[in-house]
Amino acid sequence: MDTKDRSNDSPARERAYEFLKEAVLTGRFSPGERLTEEHLAKTMGFSRTPIREALHKLESEGLIKPMATRGFVASQDSPEEVDELFEIRAVLEGYALRVICGRMDDGILVQLEDCIARAEEALKAESLDRVFEWNTRFHDILHEVVTDRRRLYHQMVTMRQYVLRYRKNTLQYPDGGQRTVDGHRKILMALRLRDPDLCERVMREHIQQSKTDALQFLFPQKEVQ
Repeated sequence: MDTKDRSNDSPARERAYEFLKEAVLTGRFSPGERLTEEHLAKTMGFSRTPIREALHKLESEGLIKPMATRGFVASQDSPEEVDELFEIRAVLEGYALRVICGRMDDGILVQLEDCIARAEEALKAESLDRVFEWNTRFHDILHEVVTDRRRLYHQMVTMRQYVLRYRKNTLQYPDGGQRTVDGHRKILMALRLRDPDLCERVMREHIQQSKTDALQFLFPQKEVQ
């Protein structure tokens, strides 16, 4: 990890927090890996104070856990915690699609259709990275419609960051990629019908299916309800 403490950037504590958060969410820190102020400060080029503040903020968000001795460890979510993440996202995204439904126009629908078509092409080519890329772009386009709803937008983006660390791998679950694309087709249909109730329902169902795939992939020995 190589990041410099540049004085002209935003405050060091914010940069340290964003850098560490990204590292946790992208799996750069392995579950159970020990995180200490001294090591991170030396590696990242920050002083210990912003590192300490960032670590405590990440702890409050449930992304890392304190050790009995000094330091923290990168968390591995339990099945119950993964379930909770997806349930919260289902509520947020369902409500958001209801709002988005009232703002939809033909140009956005064309963009969404293109994402689905490209994801289907990637599926046929067995390019899972490209499937993930176009499925992610599909949701990006939806989120861009409500950037002015700052509270909703911020909460969606935060929750999505938590969930995406699991989603790329779950596309490798049998038929997981196809189910995701099929879910996007249903969302597109609901938006074309301009039906807010249907929009909310199909988005919740889409996230629930994603949750099932994630739990089955992460905890194959545990029965998924």
